[in-house]
Amino acid sequence: MPQARPPRWYTIPLRVGLVTFICTLIIFAVSLLFGIIGTIVVASLRHVRPDMTAAYRRIALPAAIVAGCVVCVLSLIMEIRHYRQSKALAAIERAG
Repeated sequence: MPQARPPRWYTIPLRVGLVTFICTLIIFAVSLLFGIIGTIVVASLRHVRPDMTAAYRRIALPAAIVAGCVVCVLSLIMEIRHYRQSKALAAIERAG
């Protein structure tokens, strides 16, 4: 059976950055959609023109920033845990 490749620490920031970027974009898109829908509903109830900049500035951008920070911290924790576990398993495999 071939030996597994040892884990590399420099892949952690790459994966964390990629996951954070993709999740932040998805959260921004979803919150913008809900912000636009909510803005249209509120404007129609008040019988005024909808202000779409509010959907960007007050809903989507803050939600994306908060979610991006949370995703970054959580993915960093998970990647460090995965790296340490892979490193320990590689050491056990070499010893056995």
